[in-house]
Amino acid sequence: MGAITGINWCDSTWNVGVGCTKVDSDCDFCYMYRQSLSATRYNPEQVRRTTTVFNAPLKWKDPRKIFCSSLTDLFHEAIDGYRYEVFDIMRRCPHHTFQVLTKRPERWYDAVRLAIEQAYAAGNTELAIWLKDWADGFPPVNIWLGTSVGSQDSIHRIEKLVELPAAVRFVSFEPLHGAVDLMEPWSIWHLKNSVRQLRFDWAIIGGESGNENGEYRYRPCQLRWIESLMNQLETGGVSVWVKQLGTHLAKEMKLKNRHGEDIAEWPEHLKIRNFPWSN
Repeated sequence: MGAITGINWCDSTWNVGVGCTKVDSDCDFCYMYRQSLSATRYNPEQVRRTTTVFNAPLKWKDPRKIFCSSLTDLFHEAIDGYRYEVFDIMRRCPHHTFQVLTKRPERWYDAVRLAIEQAYAAGNTELAIWLKDWADGFPPVNIWLGTSVGSQDSIHRIEKLVELPAAVRFVSFEPLHGAVDLMEPWSIWHLKNSVRQLRFDWAIIGGESGNENGEYRYRPCQLRWIESLMNQLETGGVSVWVKQLGTHLAKEMKLKNRHGEDIAEWPEHLKIRNFPWSN
């Protein structure tokens, strides 16, 4: 969980905690739970603060896109006690870009208000002012806020996300286990120069990876769901990053990579990997 990562849309991962609790069906076969069965065993339902890697971004001098956090949710209630310290590291590292992905966007306002109180209590006035500016609608340019949507059932999280102040808002449609129609709800669209555009900037698309048997399997991802999403996102002015096709499509398309991660094996029209504003 550090300088090297297998996640192709970031340079590094930074886990301030390990463990999470599931919120809905999107979490059914969560990779974090699966990884907890490895040699470095931990209780996936118990959120604990990390130690050796907690301050890692302060040591990385080269600018990086940093995914915070891949093994927990920064806005989980169990992180309330030290989230302000995480924000302070982000504030002190303006050369990095922090990609924060949460399934709890509805907790953002309360979390930031709490962090402001904690910063003042700790005598960290600089952090308190920085956070207050963010809460007042002036977001730090080096923090991207995102949420996850796996099917139409969780599209409500986008409604929460688009109301948050962020330099970049993004949605991870992974694991994509159902069709998604972005025309519902209308609140995630707006008119810009008489053109209807989505109110977020970037989207990641990925089919679910998993095992053939056991506790952590995978759900089918249909090619038409990916293609439909790509078309809707392009219409809405959103940059797209197709991360992987997933285990089901890898089998169906007879790909060598069992989770459909090798972009060289894909049809040309799926080979889309753009960061925000790079279209």
